[in-house]
Amino acid sequence: MSDQVLTADDLLAQPKDAYMNEEQHAFFRQLLLEQRVELQARIDGEFKSLRENEERGSDVADNGSAEEQRQWQLRLLEREKKLLDKIDQALDRLADGSYGWCAETGEPIGLKRLLLRPTATLSIEAKEREEEKERHVREA
Repeated sequence: MSDQVLTADDLLAQPKDAYMNEEQHAFFRQLLLEQRVELQARIDGEFKSLRENEERGSDVADNGSAEEQRQWQLRLLEREKKLLDKIDQALDRLADGSYGWCAETGEPIGLKRLLLRPTATLSIEAKEREEEKERHVREA
């Protein structure tokens, strides 16, 4: 194996029996680590912005829009923190060898799905079943 990490095209060109080999693990580890760094930078920037906005005293007329902006930033931070946790969990799965395998069925999740959503834990079929169950619960 070379030290060169695969490209997405190289990854998809590999035979099916190469699924989740060392090269593919290295590809997804690199992808997840890059996403983690970018996400952490965005989170840090949002926290900095929140702190700066709190330090600036806004007048009474601006309080409403400032609070609305603050709530929006907090919701964004919450979503990004959840994604950061999912990235860390995916990196843990890479380390323990369970990455790329459906948590429900044990079947391969698939390279195309993992390229689109590297934190996926379910195959498309299992995810569709989960969403269908959730729809039934909401409708009941």
